[in-house]
Amino acid sequence: MRGTWLILFASILWGTTGTAQALGPDDASPLAVGALRLLIGAAVLVAVAVLRKSDSGWRWVVRPVTLFAAIGVAAFQLFFFSAVSRTGVAVGTLLALGCAAVFVGVAEALLARTWPDSRWTAATIPAVVGLAILAASTRDASVDGVGVLLALGAGASYATYIVSTARLAQLGSIRHSTAAVFSIAAVALVPVALSQDLSFVRDVDGAVMVLWLGFATLALAYLLFSSGLRDIDSSIAGTLSLAEPVTATLLGVVVLAERPGWWAWLGIALIIVGLILASRSSRRAVPAVPV
Repeated sequence: MRGTWLILFASILWGTTGTAQALGPDDASPLAVGALRLLIGAAVLVAVAVLRKSDSGWRWVVRPVTLFAAIGVAAFQLFFFSAVSRTGVAVGTLLALGCAAVFVGVAEALLARTWPDSRWTAATIPAVVGLAILAASTRDASVDGVGVLLALGAGASYATYIVSTARLAQLGSIRHSTAAVFSIAAVALVPVALSQDLSFVRDVDGAVMVLWLGFATLALAYLLFSSGLRDIDSSIAGTLSLAEPVTATLLGVVVLAERPGWWAWLGIALIIVGLILASRSSRRAVPAVPV
């Protein structure tokens, strides 16, 4: 159960992203927000890894799977924040995470040459159906074809990160591997950050927004998520991460005074059913990994 709770907590932190953006400056571009979030989070992760020494060191992270994870992280920032700017936070998040859960299952099936077990299917189906209902119930979102494609790209990128990180989590220090992955991704997005108007961070709202996104929704959340991947299958982790849109919707009600209809609540209920089923799915026996 430890891995399940770690991933659920990480997903709850991710679910605060949309609300943090909504409370931040209106003139903050999505590309600037995504790039700064990654740069701040990567700096925190490197500091944590340096302060906490590991017997496995850093050499073991120099492998192709680290690069794939970093590409997934960097691409997700660009695709996701651009998608939500065109489709709205709710629909963009729902589309990206809904397809990501399916992409992870398919990727694991191709790598293992076997379809995920029936419990993964039983958990994912109601969760994805719930996402579809929740997305359809969002009345104020303007959905266009480009936004949908960007959300699908975000989902594919997120799935790439999950599948790659699941393998890194079994090889050595979680802190070191996470720091390495996000450092590579951050360096790749430096040109993006420099090309954007960053003046919004001079305001208190802007500074608080990017610090929360960098510290809480990236550094802390991804450390928790990576640690959780040591104990459960990545396909199940992909389904558990669907707690993010539930959190985002609930925060919209409590903080932003949004009033979703009963269809939205039905969608949330189905997602929660899927999360419960996913949490009860079989765990795999894994060797201890130094943190």
